Amino acid sequence: MLDTQNETLHFSKNWQQQLSEAFSSIEDLCHHLNIEIKDLPVSDAATKKFALRVPMSFAASIKKGDPNDPLLRQVLPLSDELSEYPGYSYDPVGDLPAAIQAGVLHKYQGRALFINTGSCAINCRYCFRRNFPYSDLQLNKQSENAGIEYITKHTDITEVILSGGDPLILSDERLKTLLTKLSSITHLKRIRIHSRLPIVLPARITSELLAHLNDTGKKIVFVVHCNHANEINSRVSSALQLIKRHGFTLFNQSVLLKGVNDQAFQLTELSERLFEEGVIPYYLHLLDKATGTGHFEVSEAKAIELIKTLQSSLPGYLVPKLVKEQAGSSSKLLINIT
Repeated sequence: MLDTQNETLHFSKNWQQQLSEAFSSIEDLCHHLNIEIKDLPVSDAATKKFALRVPMSFAASIKKGDPNDPLLRQVLPLSDELSEYPGYSYDPVGDLPAAIQAGVLHKYQGRALFINTGSCAINCRYCFRRNFPYSDLQLNKQSENAGIEYITKHTDITEVILSGGDPLILSDERLKTLLTKLSSITHLKRIRIHSRLPIVLPARITSELLAHLNDTGKKIVFVVHCNHANEINSRVSSALQLIKRHGFTLFNQSVLLKGVNDQAFQLTELSERLFEEGVIPYYLHLLDKATGTGHFEVSEAKAIELIKTLQSSLPGYLVPKLVKEQAGSSSKLLINIT
């Protein structure tokens, strides 16, 4: 009963307060989940390389007492992260060569990406930017104007992607300032927001935030990140529905992860659940080979077989595109399913 009361109190708070109460220790998280640490190959050394951070809103969807829960596997630091895997690196997708200046990545024709912050609401253990030098390259108030000037001068850029970290970690006021500047660029058609917060910290999605987005006058596209149907609880559903009611386009991208969503029934359930919430299952990514993530890898051959199974059981619009990112390529690479 005490846990239920504590959760009720927690979810009555605003998103900043909820974020401040996120789990940051293996012991606290496992205690909350009624899991014995001795039953798991956890690693404090791994948390020193990449900190543990899990909001209660995500932890509440993890099955208590289950050390193999697919949501838990996404966030729990394991000793596997310290193992070396061939072909893994600190910059697996070539972000650093594409950083034309602080805060701006220009990798693909017509699109530029703003690294708004190095912070996230949750630290996913498979993160491809877990080793990213945010202190040097994230957008700050000083470099923001230079980034806006770069977009303004490059009239071929029709879309700006707000990324990070997670751009929705920024305050409403900070986002409003940035969006106001972007909205003044006449050749910019769309602003795309890549965020995991609607899934892991749904309290962040407020009418005030969405009103600021509507005020830009630009087409707003949300790309959320959900890997497993169990991540979509009632609070997440409410956040997604609020985004839809404000008229924004919603896509999802997932990462194919060993022990999380590498079974066809899991991917099928995820696509069906997303569509119930008005979200198009757009991309299924092969793992980006970032140092510390090799234990999550699913082979390309298995990924192709999984997509074939989905194609046989789902309508085409519910089958995500299987893609991988390759440093130096002009776009994401679509995996040929034959």
